[in-house]
Amino acid sequence: MLQYGAVPVSAESIARFAGVLADRSRVAVCLALMDGRAWTAAELARHVGIARSTTSEHLTALVRAGLLVERRQGRARYLQLSGAEAAAAIEDLGAAVGERLRPTSLRTARADAQLAEARTCYDHMAGRWGVALYDALLAGDLLRNDGDLALTADGQRWAADLCDVPGGAPTGRRPLVRECLDWTERRSHLGGRLGAALLTRALAAGWVTPVTTQARALQVAEAGEQFLAELRTPAAGRLRT
Repeated sequence: MLQYGAVPVSAESIARFAGVLADRSRVAVCLALMDGRAWTAAELARHVGIARSTTSEHLTALVRAGLLVERRQGRARYLQLSGAEAAAAIEDLGAAVGERLRPTSLRTARADAQLAEARTCYDHMAGRWGVALYDALLAGDLLRNDGDLALTADGQRWAADLCDVPGGAPTGRRPLVRECLDWTERRSHLGGRLGAALLTRALAAGWVTPVTTQARALQVAEAGEQFLAELRTPAAGRLRT
């Protein structure tokens, strides 16, 4: 039996987990929940296009596998991804599949282009802009990747000032910074606690805004592009407000 972190991993456990996702409807449920919100079972059934009774069986299987968590409010059953690790697993699988977006109409082409440009990946930024943000942090000497992704000393101060994220010892299981393979760009964007904090900051500052007509899509403002340009220089420690 192998050890992955502190969790024992066996061939049987991996096969069992893969079996849970060996169903199109279950994967569609997980992809819908990548927006980070909680959905009702009825909403997921309509979105996936399957019967309520069948949806219930799929949701139970996903909860048992640890991919989803459920919350009950009155008679409503709300489901959401169990956390950033589950979201990362889904995003990584999407990147590993190797499929590009294939629009079937002008409307879907526009929607796909929005997702490819900038979107949320659970609680952090992805797409072209998310990858550009990751590259800018490296170029600005705020982040280093010499086989072990980490903030530099300047990056720790920058993260603490801009996002109120301490760059010292990790707290909890989630890493401070994590490479997340982008399924449209096939390059890394930034996940982890800092990735989540940067999305929160970007929304608050108006660097990006949600696209109301396309779930998960983000519109990048001119201020966002300017922020990105400033990050690419070592003087990026100067903060924007």
